[in-house]
Amino acid sequence: MADSSSSLLPLCERISYKRYFLRAVDLTILGLLFSLLLYRIRHMSQNDTAWIVAFLCECCFTFVWLLVTSTKWSPAEHKPYLDRLDERVHELPSVDMFVTTADTVREPPVLVLNTVLSLLAVNYPANKLACYVSDDGCSPLTYFSLKETSKFAKIWVPFCKKYNVRVRAPFRYFLNPLNATEDSEFSREWEMTKREYEELVQKVEDATGNSSWLDAGDDFEAFSNTKPSDHSTIVKVIWENEEGVGDEKEVPHFVYISREKKPNCLHHYKAGAMNFLARVSGLMTNAPYMLNVDCDMYANEADVVRQAMCIFLGGSMKQNDCAFVQFPQIFYDSSIGELVVLQTYVGGGIAGIQGPTYAGSGCFHTRRVMYGLSVDDLDDDGNLSSLATRKLLAEESLEKKFGKSKEMVKSMVDALQRKSNPQDTLTNSIEAAQEVGHCHYEDQTSWGKTVGWLYDSTTEDAHTSVGIHSRGWTSSYISPEPPAFLGCMPLGGPDAMVQNRRWATGFLEILCTKQNPLIGSFCKKLRFRQSLAYLYLFTWALRSIPELFYCLLPAYCVLHNSTLFPKGVCIGIIVTLVGIHSLYTLWEFMSLGFSVSSWYASQSFWRIKTTGSWLFSILDIILKLLGISNTVFIVTKKTISKTRVESGDGPNKDSDKFEFDGSLFFLPGTFILLVNLTAIACFLTGLHWLDRSYEGSGSSLIEACGCIVVVMLFLPFLKGLFEKGKYGIPLSTLSKAAFLAALFVVFSVRN
Repeated sequence: MADSSSSLLPLCERISYKRYFLRAVDLTILGLLFSLLLYRIRHMSQNDTAWIVAFLCECCFTFVWLLVTSTKWSPAEHKPYLDRLDERVHELPSVDMFVTTADTVREPPVLVLNTVLSLLAVNYPANKLACYVSDDGCSPLTYFSLKETSKFAKIWVPFCKKYNVRVRAPFRYFLNPLNATEDSEFSREWEMTKREYEELVQKVEDATGNSSWLDAGDDFEAFSNTKPSDHSTIVKVIWENEEGVGDEKEVPHFVYISREKKPNCLHHYKAGAMNFLARVSGLMTNAPYMLNVDCDMYANEADVVRQAMCIFLGGSMKQNDCAFVQFPQIFYDSSIGELVVLQTYVGGGIAGIQGPTYAGSGCFHTRRVMYGLSVDDLDDDGNLSSLATRKLLAEESLEKKFGKSKEMVKSMVDALQRKSNPQDTLTNSIEAAQEVGHCHYEDQTSWGKTVGWLYDSTTEDAHTSVGIHSRGWTSSYISPEPPAFLGCMPLGGPDAMVQNRRWATGFLEILCTKQNPLIGSFCKKLRFRQSLAYLYLFTWALRSIPELFYCLLPAYCVLHNSTLFPKGVCIGIIVTLVGIHSLYTLWEFMSLGFSVSSWYASQSFWRIKTTGSWLFSILDIILKLLGISNTVFIVTKKTISKTRVESGDGPNKDSDKFEFDGSLFFLPGTFILLVNLTAIACFLTGLHWLDRSYEGSGSSLIEACGCIVVVMLFLPFLKGLFEKGKYGIPLSTLSKAAFLAALFVVFSVRN
């Protein structure tokens, strides 16, 4: 435990940033938006429908920027001091590490095992760690690869700790060649370890296309006659650290689980898997802290667990109020910095209010908070208050809330009272673990409602985050260098669109639940500015409608010969607004080391996903509310990058190319492009529809320039018109878009 002496320096520090210049820019943009709205109101009677539509769209943009300004106003982060941790803490707390996977095709086993190896090898006492892998696909291949991984871990973990290896995911570490100046002992061990890793990868790849190993023993009997959507609970202890003394050669506990699934039962996707992980780990090790990592996001910083412990065990903030510690999601195989910029400026801004949102991966949770505990249930020393003890620890209340497993109830009581009560032998808990994995175990309980990861949204992370903050808890944001976790980003195209649709759909789902942030602000303990920050995220999907209309308005006005933008000196409002916003966002990218091309690609993709995948997420929610269909969690395809870690090699030459397929995601973008190209062509050829003049109050060069800007933002689609294969727009999509564009042109001319 930590030494509580007030004379000692804190283990962490909350750093607040006063970015006065950026505040001034945010307010300037907000002022220009209000000026534009005022101009439109004053000239409303002199213009047609396009003017009204533009006004409504700009009202939406102004509201969004107001949310952005509020969110980014007071950024903050926490800085841990690792050198003080060993001096202050006599016994580090235990941590259970969770890795989730569901599909061996979209999530290759080699990627999963590398993530697992990076976690097993972190700089933390092995007797204080346990790694649990949840396989929602119930794949014998995944289990086989993890068994082989445990054998290699006995070589890899000691090697990393002996030589203080920085990158502890082998597939990244071995991309860099051995330095010729290294000593002979290290060289021999390096070569031997690399050879063993290559053999491991070869075994897994061979097993992918050959199932003869299934007959190797009774260990795979549990996987016979199983299907991903129909199988019993499987819990297997792959490796148990029986020594438990924290020696550097030890490997942490390693457990494989797969919850029961039946065709007619709700499984709640990743959130359901996470809750099963919480229950099984509670029965076996019951660590007070839990780390949640996606299967494609390996631990890039060996001291990441110690960094999180600096926050949990003491700092300048109220130590007992921190529910979780979130690290940013950084990607090693992507040249687009949009997500990094969003996390740095928007995420850092949220961190300065009540704390960052839970991002689904790279997050350390406090177990008792995940069990539904509120800040009001604690005394000043962090222990349960007498009232909360009587209320929460009644046996009838516990069974109703957590389920009827007596072993589970006992572990819950220990967790709520901050008592670590791990089993002497993990295998003794297998039967109880299988019981809490049954499909109907959660029926009539609080799991997924107020306990654990919350259900009813495909973005279970954000949903759970709102629930935690609404109970009065805070969270912390750490952005170390080098990054704590690194993952792989879906390539720009179908996979990225599917992922963004899932995010936008899940965010919108939360607005339709009791966890709506506005309700949390007035009825719960969610701070007002924190609720506005959540509102900024959760309304992503709704922004697709004004974005779509605004991309079409310049073309409509050119074809219809009407005015969209202010005339005379007032055009300076639009020019200044666009100029400042462009320079502002460009600075955000370049200040983080990204190039101008990366900024342009991000601006382009933002409009593509907004008018594409986000638009369809609204349809998903409408169909759900009407009871026609439910939202579906689709696993994102992961790939393994072959670029070197430190050489500076970027993604391959085709990484900046946008991929297309026949899905409807690309229909709106193609339609927008064709409409604006038609408008530009009509303007350049001087074609006057229905003998209308381009003088007076009609459209002018500024509307045509608006069409050009839209085409530039949809440049990947313009390139797709001339490309072939996966980089070209399919003929079916092009023909549908052309038909819609023709209808739009006719409507614009005759209206």
